Amino acid sequence: MRQVPHIFKKEFRTYFVSPIAYIVISIFLIVIGWFFFSTFFLFNQAGLRNFFGLLPLVFAFVIPAVTMRLFSEEFHVGSYEILLTMPVTFREVVLGKFLASVAFVAAMLVPTLAYPVTVSFLGDLDWGPVVGGYVGALLLGASFAGVGLFASSLTRNQIVAFIIGVAICFALVLVDKILLFVPAPLTDVLQYIGAGYHFENIAKGILDSRDLLYFLSLIFLSLYATHLALEEKS
Repeated sequence: MRQVPHIFKKEFRTYFVSPIAYIVISIFLIVIGWFFFSTFFLFNQAGLRNFFGLLPLVFAFVIPAVTMRLFSEEFHVGSYEILLTMPVTFREVVLGKFLASVAFVAAMLVPTLAYPVTVSFLGDLDWGPVVGGYVGALLLGASFAGVGLFASSLTRNQIVAFIIGVAICFALVLVDKILLFVPAPLTDVLQYIGAGYHFENIAKGILDSRDLLYFLSLIFLSLYATHLALEEKS
């Protein structure tokens, strides 16, 4: 695993060399900021529930845009073949790129810390759900980054990788929202599959081992599937 830090630094640096990173961050902050502040004063309550409620849907669109180029671009320009000749393993490549995408998601969340600070000046803010919300946001972002990485490993076309990633992430967010339309025996299963359900639990300030296990399992399965996809292409 000695090459992971080098791959991480290269990929993380590449994000900020390209204007796409700044475009994605700007779109994320504009969208999430607009919806948050446009409804904030309607509730007349010092809290970030509305912000964290919007986050899964926004992440489902933004994070696949962050990860779509990680493997697709290398397949397209032919640098992946060069990578195979270097003394690195698939595991190191996958982990290095994954950690870089998670670090980018964390950097994307940093400016939003201004929201709880602003709210705390306007009222008595309960910081427990805020801390839980940001922990959940990092777990959710890491899970979607893993899904996006897997989508990018399937194709050399970045747009196709983006569409696949968005489709999977949106399905994970919305699956627990359709429980009224499914047979009763399936409700518990679909609810557990839903990423939004587990994120909402953590965002309440409650760290349940079942929610942590869900996100860690989703990350592991996504990275393992990515590893298998790369082995298939080698």
